[in-house]
Amino acid sequence: MSRTIGPQTPFPERATLADLVEEQAAATPTAVAVIHEDEQLSYGDLLARTTPLARYLQQLGVGPDVRVAVFLDRSIELAVALLAVQQAGGTCLPLDPSYPLARLALMLDDAVPAVLLTRKELASRLPTCPGHVVALDADAHTIAETADELPIRATGPQDLAYVIYTSGSSGAPKGVMLTHRGLVNHHAALARLYKLGPGSRVLQFCSIGFDVSIEETFPTWASGGALVLRPDDLPVLGAAWLQWLTRMRISMLNLPTAYWHEWVSDLQRLGEKVPACVGLVVVGGEKALGSTYRSWLRVGGDRVRWINAYGPAEASVAATVYEPGGDFGRALDRDPPIGRPIANTTITVLDERGRDVPVGEIGDLHIGGVGLARGYLNSPELTAERFVEHPATGERLYRTGDLVRLLADGDLEFAGRADEQVKIRGFRIEPSEVESVLSRHPEVAETTVLAREDEPGRRRLVAYVVAASTAAAQPSGLRRFLSERLPPYMIPSAFVRLAGLPLTPNGKVDREALPAPGEAGLDPADDRVAPRTMAERTLAEIWSRILGMQGIGVDDDFFDLGGHSLQAAQVVAEVSEAFAVELGVRALFEAPTIARLAASVA
Repeated sequence: MSRTIGPQTPFPERATLADLVEEQAAATPTAVAVIHEDEQLSYGDLLARTTPLARYLQQLGVGPDVRVAVFLDRSIELAVALLAVQQAGGTCLPLDPSYPLARLALMLDDAVPAVLLTRKELASRLPTCPGHVVALDADAHTIAETADELPIRATGPQDLAYVIYTSGSSGAPKGVMLTHRGLVNHHAALARLYKLGPGSRVLQFCSIGFDVSIEETFPTWASGGALVLRPDDLPVLGAAWLQWLTRMRISMLNLPTAYWHEWVSDLQRLGEKVPACVGLVVVGGEKALGSTYRSWLRVGGDRVRWINAYGPAEASVAATVYEPGGDFGRALDRDPPIGRPIANTTITVLDERGRDVPVGEIGDLHIGGVGLARGYLNSPELTAERFVEHPATGERLYRTGDLVRLLADGDLEFAGRADEQVKIRGFRIEPSEVESVLSRHPEVAETTVLAREDEPGRRRLVAYVVAASTAAAQPSGLRRFLSERLPPYMIPSAFVRLAGLPLTPNGKVDREALPAPGEAGLDPADDRVAPRTMAERTLAEIWSRILGMQGIGVDDDFFDLGGHSLQAAQVVAEVSEAFAVELGVRALFEAPTIARLAASVA
């Protein structure tokens, strides 16, 4: 029977997230709690900011299972808002400001938050919110007048702490409802495993709309560590990134696996080592490659703890972890497994009929234990489909759709998906949702979307399109259409036009027959201007190598060519090195063509 049980460890079962942080703040009021650029707050200062806001939220009716949307970019205000929602006893609905208006509208319409926390300037970018809009800057005086005693909460462990939206196969995002009990268990387990404490300085790297941001934030505060918010304009590759990690004395990073793969390559390219301040790197979201891990050991990872974590949002962020032993990495043919369950978590591997499979055989991973989400917001049918009972034991389980095998040594090995869901740069994507939106374009007759991994560790989303007419459906226009409706990580990197989709004998799309993208990112253009100067030629070489396409013109837009955030970081790092300049990530957004970027660096 392929079943394994994590350590049955006591944790504060009656506590909420706010209880954990308030207790820590009382114990270490002068310790640094949060840092953003040149501003920082101690635990005492943090509560002095959050408590009046929490009381104000309660005056607006916030309490158990009352949703509060947080629409803020990385800032001290964001940290204050996230904690204040928990202190008020409400449910946090994080909204990433980088998401398009249409996507935000879907989430707001589904969640119907009672209150939205934002700033005056950001509020003007949002669709109409059904609840009370609180601008933390414009309403600062009113908030400050609220009593500053710690709020009294009726919230309990079974109430909701967060609603996190993920991609949905029905064509719309779905909200995962996470309870305090599940997250408190997660935080206690991970704080022990990661050895977090008052000396820890933990990087806040991920989008607030991503469940890993919860893991970065609250275990740090519950342990007395300092949460260091990444500046939005900071290049996350290259020499400037390493210098910033050293200057901020970052001790722990929690990174998407795809980014970690690129960071290892970047360290090798630079001839640099992992900064000495870094003691722990956690990766997750996609399969980690053994070849990259062996390279990691050579760039200084041999002295840094490295953990491969796995877990969907439906299991309170993390369900299993793997930390290699000293001899792992010597065997050249093995990728790191996803390990064993964390505390108070069970793992069961079942076949398609819900029967236990023997050890060593592939089956569908089912997660049980205290970390399970309540279900999906406003989706009882989907909740019943994915949260099931074990046919023999009656245990409530989350059916992940991930295929795994339980190895003889007790570790789990990832073996793929039972459906079409994919992970791209750590984000969970249902290709059918992208297909649903793309099919609404008037110039698209048929489409299918899939993830391709033509290079190991570099997975990308590719859309195959049958145009409604000969001259229709150019990649740049399709990309702009999607970018107005989907978050950046769901935009395909390449669009391939076909006369028709290849079909199997039973009439389904033959995915194996779909061609590699090649130069599909380029629109046909007779007037494309080739690089003219040495600076433009250098930039063209960098772009071509990173984007994997030739013939780029000086007026082609980097993002219209399919460039994504990780590739943008690579470009900024290499351009900074090639031209001996200091560039922020914003530079490429402000000058997204070779001609404009060359003018700014030459």
